[in-house]
Amino acid sequence: MDRLKQIAKQTVAGSAPVSSPMHPLDPLSPQEIKAVASIVKAKNKGKEIMFNTVTLKEPVKSAYYHWKEKGGPMPARLAYYVVVEEGATAVQEGLVDIPGQKVIDIRNTEGVQPILTPADLQATEDIVRNDPTVIEQCVLSGVPKEDMKNVYCDAWTIGYDERWGASRRLQQALMYWRSDEDDSHYSHPLDFCPIVDMNAKKVIYIDIPNRRRKVSKHKHANFHPNSIKAKYGTKENPSGYRQDDTPINVTQPNGVSFKMAGNVINWSNFSIHIGFNYREGIVLSDITYNDHGKVRPMFHRISLSEMIVPYGSPDFPHQRKHALDIGEYGAGNCTNPLSLGCDCKGVIHYMDAHFPGKTGEPVTVKNAVCIHEEDDGILFKHSDFRDDFQTTINTRGKKLIISQVFTAANYEYCLYWIFRQDGTIKLEIRLTGILNTYVCDVDEDVGPWGTQVYPGVNAHNHQHLFSLRMHPRIDGDNNSAATSDAKPSPAAFGSSANMYGNAFYAEKKTFKTVADSLTNYDSSTMRSWDMFNPKSINPHSGKPASYKLVSTFCPPVLAKEGSLVRKRAPWAEHSMNVVPYADEDGGYGRLWPSGDHVAQWSGDGSRGMRKWVGDGQDSIENTDIVLFHTFGITHFPAPEDFPVMPTEIFELMLRPRHFFTENPCLDIKPSYIRTTSEVRKGTQGIDSCSLNVDTTSRLAFSNTSGCCNE
Repeated sequence: MDRLKQIAKQTVAGSAPVSSPMHPLDPLSPQEIKAVASIVKAKNKGKEIMFNTVTLKEPVKSAYYHWKEKGGPMPARLAYYVVVEEGATAVQEGLVDIPGQKVIDIRNTEGVQPILTPADLQATEDIVRNDPTVIEQCVLSGVPKEDMKNVYCDAWTIGYDERWGASRRLQQALMYWRSDEDDSHYSHPLDFCPIVDMNAKKVIYIDIPNRRRKVSKHKHANFHPNSIKAKYGTKENPSGYRQDDTPINVTQPNGVSFKMAGNVINWSNFSIHIGFNYREGIVLSDITYNDHGKVRPMFHRISLSEMIVPYGSPDFPHQRKHALDIGEYGAGNCTNPLSLGCDCKGVIHYMDAHFPGKTGEPVTVKNAVCIHEEDDGILFKHSDFRDDFQTTINTRGKKLIISQVFTAANYEYCLYWIFRQDGTIKLEIRLTGILNTYVCDVDEDVGPWGTQVYPGVNAHNHQHLFSLRMHPRIDGDNNSAATSDAKPSPAAFGSSANMYGNAFYAEKKTFKTVADSLTNYDSSTMRSWDMFNPKSINPHSGKPASYKLVSTFCPPVLAKEGSLVRKRAPWAEHSMNVVPYADEDGGYGRLWPSGDHVAQWSGDGSRGMRKWVGDGQDSIENTDIVLFHTFGITHFPAPEDFPVMPTEIFELMLRPRHFFTENPCLDIKPSYIRTTSEVRKGTQGIDSCSLNVDTTSRLAFSNTSGCCNE
């Protein structure tokens, strides 16, 4: 590994040894976080430092599989840390050898700003409420000075502002007023935007629009019980809630089908290590499948590595609203404790997440990850018309769901990693929460850039674009990637090769170089992307063992070439980017497509995806590759999205193709099967789903029994 500074040899005197984890990919324990903080504090003795990040520095891939598959030593247990020093312009980051109890790497990086933490977001509100220039603007906006307790702000990273660049650690405060503490402040946006220096803890500037707009005093739009009662309550139904909404419960009388060994889960032939960090949130690693005794590698690592939410209003300062939420805040840092709500239903296993507080003390988010199973409907089915469909097989499936929910200011992102019994891996995202809003006059034409979703409330057009990082290891380390397009036969209608004009095929183009891989979704060909091992050939089809990425929610980034959005999210220009894997990239890993430190990056220079793509000539065929896929939605707000959004759902799928020699779930016991010979003899086959057998199901309105095949 490159040494960015002279290796420090100091060990913290008197520190107790830290116990080893069960698995080298396990997240840092609270004990480890505390130990790392002590070591870093000792190294910075006499300095005033604030902890920003303490997380696992994952072992390089080669060291991990040398340990797992070849009986080698446990990889070094390292922690990556970031601290902010009082009065310093550089950000200090480094590595700590936890068992050795010493700092082994330090870099002091100028011209960057670290990720913003929830503590930073919370501190901003107190700063703006007590600033006299903010109070003055609130009064001008129609909020009395004595009502500052009801002034709120959503603290956003400033994106990039050329007036300050990355010289100061800044946030922009998007301002709101509440009529009372239970009000949704998004009904009452204010028209000015303070800029806050987080290190100095003060407002340094206020952006004020040319056209001033008074805060709306229109009755607030809310979603709590008192508001629903006021809106919809009647004498017969005082609560206002629907009375035909009966509960649905999920039961598993024999418990769950999965087993946990620490962070490793085994379920229906899958084995997966579940990690979690401050930035990506859930990380799924070392995914394998037990194919009737043969353990076959599928993926080394899958995660959401970045996202961007660019807004479409050209008016200053709204161009700054293009949050890279994973790189600037962290899906892990902003994760919800799921036990506080009904986020999962059924028989649930939870996993906690641990982060450092400002002074380095461990902070635990209880139940950050939810693991549970759900019914997956029909897995496969066939009936024979020859005996009136009495010859039939119906096998119902179940699915494993590994999920988290994180809140990025106004929006909630519900992430569901779904494993199906046919070997498919799906990612479903449910987008909910509250629209980012800006004040408008009730009779104002807000133009094409937004929608008035409530009186005095303008919600701007925006996109939600994600970067899915996939590190395939399909039947081994060296893989390739390709586009797969549905194409009509090139042969002319009436020719011997296409006499009736109906011929079509899948055109597969294997990427030779990085430049080849920079491709976009094409709905006209139902484009998908294949990841495959060219040396692992299916004995039946003669084609390589593959996983197919099926993803249709692939809007193009709408910001213009040269814009801040495109410069700061170079990965978003294409639906697919494939680059060679590298164990190390500057000492900290090839993980982040917008670079290590995203906050206040101008988008200039060679970093992240721009650096990895380079001149595009690196070979990516039959080698160790990493794929970055851009997907998401474009959102044009409407009144139905306010005051809180119903979930908008989009998903993608990784599907095995030519990986198995037959349907991989034939060995799942049928829910109902009756063969032709059993029908002829009048005997019954296997029945676990008819209402005569399934005591948890019943008819809604009659006593007629039958088989439950739906």
